[in-house]
Formats: sequence, C-alpha cells, structure tokens
Amino acid sequence: MAYIDRINRRLLREFGGKVIAREDDERLVLEGELDGWVDIVRAGTLGAAKPGLFKKKRYRGLVTNSRLLGAEIPPMRIPASHDTGLEGERPDVLVIGAGISGCAIARDLARYTLKILLIDKEHDVAKHASSRNDGMVHPGIDLRKGSRKYHYNRLGNRMYDRITRELGVDFERTGQYLCFGASWFTPFLYLSLLYWKWLGLRGVRVIGKKELREKEPGLGEDLTAALFFPSAGIVCPYGLTIAYGENAVQNGAALSLDTAVVGMTVDGGRITQVKTTRGTVYPRVVVNAAGVFAEDIAAMAADRFYSIHPRRGTNAILDKKAAPGLVRTIASKIGASSLSAHTKGGGMIRTVHGNLLVGPDAVETFEKENFATRAESVEATFAKFKETSPGLSPSQIITYFTGVRAPTYEEDFVVCKGFRTRNLVHAAGIQSPGLTAAPAIALDVARFVRELLEASGPPVEENPRFNPVRRPIPRTAHLGREARQALIAENPDYGIILCRCEEVSKGEILDSLRRPIPCDTLDGVKRRVRPGMGRCQGGFCGPLVLKLIAGEKGLPLEAVTKDGPGSAVLWGPTKGGEDEHHEG
Repeated sequence: MAYIDRINRRLLREFGGKVIAREDDERLVLEGELDGWVDIVRAGTLGAAKPGLFKKKRYRGLVTNSRLLGAEIPPMRIPASHDTGLEGERPDVLVIGAGISGCAIARDLARYTLKILLIDKEHDVAKHASSRNDGMVHPGIDLRKGSRKYHYNRLGNRMYDRITRELGVDFERTGQYLCFGASWFTPFLYLSLLYWKWLGLRGVRVIGKKELREKEPGLGEDLTAALFFPSAGIVCPYGLTIAYGENAVQNGAALSLDTAVVGMTVDGGRITQVKTTRGTVYPRVVVNAAGVFAEDIAAMAADRFYSIHPRRGTNAILDKKAAPGLVRTIASKIGASSLSAHTKGGGMIRTVHGNLLVGPDAVETFEKENFATRAESVEATFAKFKETSPGLSPSQIITYFTGVRAPTYEEDFVVCKGFRTRNLVHAAGIQSPGLTAAPAIALDVARFVRELLEASGPPVEENPRFNPVRRPIPRTAHLGREARQALIAENPDYGIILCRCEEVSKGEILDSLRRPIPCDTLDGVKRRVRPGMGRCQGGFCGPLVLKLIAGEKGLPLEAVTKDGPGSAVLWGPTKGGEDEHHEG
C-alpha cells in the first residue's frame, strides 16, 4: 500500500473523513475542516514523517491547509507606522527575522563583502522566542541521529566556547544532571553509556547518590542516581542575540526594525521584490528566519513546503536567594510526569545571572503572538519539579514569562535552499535546541547564500575588515575592587548605582543606549544590562532609567515606552512645572 493511502486510512479512522491528504510536488498536503486546534495538530502529526537515521524521507515536507472551525486565527501584528525609508534598496542579502538565527546569520554573512539588510517587525531584536526560552545549551540527549536538529545541535554546542568569547557573552558549561529515583534502574544507566557514546556525547557518566548529594544538595533525598552530561551549559539567550546583532552591524550589516514584510513578487522562480512597511526592497537573495511566521514568508515566496504549529511554553524565574539552595547547575528528574511527545520535559536551571529558572511546559496554540502567562501552567510546572527539588515554592517566584516556539510537524529544522524559489534560503522550524544550534546553522546558511550569489554573479570575496570580537558593556558588579575603582576613576557614572537589586550603574545604562543596535525603551535597557530584573522588578529603578532614556534620546518622559510603540509608561505630567517634568 502506498504511503499516501496509509496516511488517509489513519486520518479516516481518526477524523471520519473531515481531513484528507494529497500529494503535491513532493509535498504532503492536508485539507479539511476540524473543530479544535488540538485536532488539527493531531492530523498533522499523523501525516508527518519524523526524521531519523534509518528512515526514508518520502516527502520534502508536510503542509496543512486544514481550517479551524469556530475560532479566528489572529493575523500577524504589523507596525503602526509606515514610511519609505527602505524604498528602492538593493541589498545582496535580505535577512527576515532578527532572532538568534537571523542575527547569527547576518553576522556570518558580514564575513563577506556583501550589502546585508536585516529586518524585523518588532522594535528590538530578540523579542520573540529568542528572549523567551531557558537559555540552556543542550547536549542533545533526546535527538535522533539523522535529523537536522541532531546535526546542528552537535556542531553548535562545540562552537559555544569560541563564539561567546568573541562576542563577550557570559557562558558556563555547568553540565546537566538527569536524575532517577528507582535504585533498581541504576544498572541500566551504566548500560546506557554505550548509547550516549554512539550518539556522540562525550564524557557522560553515572553519578551515585552520595556524589549527587555533594554536587547538588538541594535535590530530593529519594533520587538515587543521575546521568551527568558535561557538555550542557547556560547562556543568556537575548544577550547572545543582541551580541550577534551588534557584531553584525559593527561589521557593516544594516538593521531595520519596525519593518514587516507584507508581500513579495516572484517571477521566473526568483524573488524580485519584497514589499515592506518601509518600502519595496530588491534583494538578490532572501533568507527566511522569521520564526513562527516562517511559513507565511515561505508562502509569499511561493516556496511553502512545511507548516508551523506554534507551541506555548511558560517559565518561572526565582529570586537569586533561592537558587543556591535548590539547584546549582541544570537538573531534572525522569519520571512518569517528566516527558511528553512534544517536550524534553523542562528542567531547573541556574541562569548565568544567578537566578533559578523553572520550566517550561508545552501547550499547542494557534496564537503565534499571545505571550500571556496562565496560572495553570505555573502551577503544573511547579508541581512537577517539586519531585526534583522539594524545597521549590511559588513564593520564590519574582516573575514569569511565556514564549511561543515554532516547530514543524516533522519536529525538525528546515535549513536549506529554496525548493521552488531559487534565490531563497530557509532557516525555519527553529525550536529547541535552536539556541544551541544557531552558530552552526548560521555557517551553513551563509554558505548557501554565497553559493546562490556566485551562481548568478562574480565570486563573493571575504571582508578583510571583519572583526569577530565585540566589546561588551562593563558589568561593575562583576569586577574586582581594583578594576571597579579604575573604571569609576575613568567615568564616575559607573560609581552611581541605580538598580540596587542587580547592582547596575548609571554608566552601564548609558552604555546600553549608545550601542550599535538602537535602544530606547525600558525593556530594551533591561535586556541589555538588567535594571528591573531583580526582586522589585523595576519598582525602584524604573523611573530613574526612564529619565536617563529621555535625557539621552532627547525625548519627553511620556514618549519613552516600556517596549516599543503601544506600550506607554506615562501619559503626561501629574504635578509640577515643565522644567521639573523634564528633569533628569
């Protein structure tokens, strides 16, 4: 029986003929109408072939055109302001999406003498999944050999020491503990070492109860053993994305924020025009790194051979005082409630900033930009991880956040040249472990772009001025006494602490406003140097930071926003005169 017939028989049994599959130019296309989003995801999962070492790929990808009944899927949010600032621009490469993938790709493209334009519809880089994840650099525990996830995670993990050193970003190889509670299972852990070696994971070892208690005293007494994966690490995801973007701009790439793609012209199998909210652009090659909207960009480019089914995940951040007594590295317990078909199960992770992060969960959603946090997500996550660390308590939470991931139905990355459209490169379906894989994905995408450009033009030359090193903003709280005194002597602003929780100085905040990537919002400063990230969540330092932004940017206080257009902080003066209102 043909594969398409088997898929249709499964769909018939599950949905009674409401959805059917058809073959279309190396794609598997699902069509029909279903009452619930969970059913649409289920249908796509039935039709998709998962990647693997011994599995033959029957189709280039699965596209679902099934319609959701009884609910309206929200359209992509478009920037309110439109202008002609990009009208007529002719970049060699247009990169759509300034998350971790897009910024890393732009930086690697800057190694060549190319005109690069990086655009994003948001007011800053790293606004979606790239800032709304746990910051874990994965060892690759649950990845299938033969998948793109496995390939890029393995390469990317090995690049992290060099990349973070070049970009001036904090990174720690803490290792990861995968904990078990049943003592009878310990012999199987030793047998599993053969599997981890075959998978290419170096230095994996079994940790007994005594050593586990020494390394992680805050874990539960019932945990009898653990597998330790030394290649796991932690990084600040939005900090790394910002660093990639800054280094790309330092090396000649242009960045245009508040810029959405609203259409394309494709002629003769090539993109000839890209219409944006800031004018029409005429690129030689387009890179699609648009996250949850990658399938929309692919459709505009007449090259849609995959679908994205968004998946929401919520994390809680605990006070720094709670972290040392709970988990010092990365830890999770394997048990009945730990894993599902759609998630690694989450974990407890001590961040590079000293907080403890707990989560995420995994909930399918059709809302690509709904970042609301639901109480049931936090409650379920905490109930699960109390099995790992009994001292965990919701009272330790200082904030939480929700991100929306961008998986394909194949649950694998799409990193390739266009299928039907010849001057297009896809970096799509980049969900976990996308942060780990980003450095390696960027190298391949830059190579694909170079090949496409050289296929229709002269050889692409290397950029002799490319400098991979980025100077980070000094962190006064991390400096020794002598180094801090020297910095303050050079610039007294570094001696004025505005954020008490995170010990952030006035000098650091001003530095964040003068970097290569524009920053003019409270959250933008927060992502760069952390005022407002502590226990009080900006209750003390927020007004002081707002005044600094207004003074540095020459804006009235009420023009400074929390996180871009539509997020006003102030509506006007409530007392005092005009001079007092603009003081600071």
